[in-house]
Amino acid sequence: MRLVAFTNGFMLALQTIRAHKLRAFLTVVGVIIGTGTIIGVAAIMTGFDASMTAVLRSFGPNSIIVFKFPVGFRVNNLSPEERTRKNLTYDNAAHIRERCPAVAEVSPMLFANRNTINVRYQGNDMYDVNLFGVEEAYADGGQVDIHLGRFFTDEESRHKMPVVVIGQDLEKGLFANVNAIGKMLLVDGHPMQVIGTMLRPSASFFGDTDTRVLVPYGTMQKLYPTARENAIVVTAEEGRLPEALDEVRAVLRIDRRVPYNKPDDFALSTAEQMVSDFRQITAMTFLVMAVLSSIGLLVGGIGVMNIMLVSVTERTQEIGIRKAIGARRADIVLQFLLEAAVLTSLGGVAGIIFGWLIAI
Repeated sequence: MRLVAFTNGFMLALQTIRAHKLRAFLTVVGVIIGTGTIIGVAAIMTGFDASMTAVLRSFGPNSIIVFKFPVGFRVNNLSPEERTRKNLTYDNAAHIRERCPAVAEVSPMLFANRNTINVRYQGNDMYDVNLFGVEEAYADGGQVDIHLGRFFTDEESRHKMPVVVIGQDLEKGLFANVNAIGKMLLVDGHPMQVIGTMLRPSASFFGDTDTRVLVPYGTMQKLYPTARENAIVVTAEEGRLPEALDEVRAVLRIDRRVPYNKPDDFALSTAEQMVSDFRQITAMTFLVMAVLSSIGLLVGGIGVMNIMLVSVTERTQEIGIRKAIGARRADIVLQFLLEAAVLTSLGGVAGIIFGWLIAI
């Protein structure tokens, strides 16, 4: 008996929806927007979390990045003290190499003091490349996978040789049908010989495009004599990352004359630390986005409630006739509930599809 009542109520609900197509459509749209927004935000945040986690872990489990302030997600929210810290130096890297037994490889990384750098080969230009000066230890520490050719040596760095190793997308963009090894190109107007090309990393801070340009540290100093911004890339001995962190911190505190009762005026970042910091930020971001998205779903729910209230009000006569011929209160309530359920179900399914399309 209940099944018959349910079937009759469902059919009546569908008839009512067909009779008021515009009203039903507007009601469904509200639910679609609310549901789609929540699904889309959740999918985007999940994908972003997975992508950034892969980027951070691509540095390697034994890698340490040393910079004057924390690397990662607070660069736009630095304290005045962090903004005025003195730069790291080449000597800092040399002292880490000499005094830290738990450290396997150390390479300073010098940044060009230019905002935009271009690379040219036979009239073809690529812009906004990522130019760094590093040492041979940078590749020895696992930060580079050579595709063709070789990496430069410390000897070439000492003699400030004009050689360069380029990323895979630069190789494809400038040397589509020729071997890049041995070719001369202009890096920010400076003639350089390509001695190696790199495979694109599985994940990178620089996005999907591998536009890295690596030159010997000494060459970088020659090309940009006023450049002073250094980072230091440290690779710990296998299984000795905690020891390496302590040793590097101790050396830098002495080098930079940090008083014993003052905090570090530099930052040590490992892949796991950056992943942890990032997830704290994304958790808060996701919470805020979820609350804002839920408001859209709430508005959609209020729209359904208002439409059903209008529907009940304008069908008072119909309800009275049905009760007069024996319809029970439960049957009438079931009809309106089923009508609301059909509308919200249609909106929910369409909203999930809409959210999935947004995430793509």
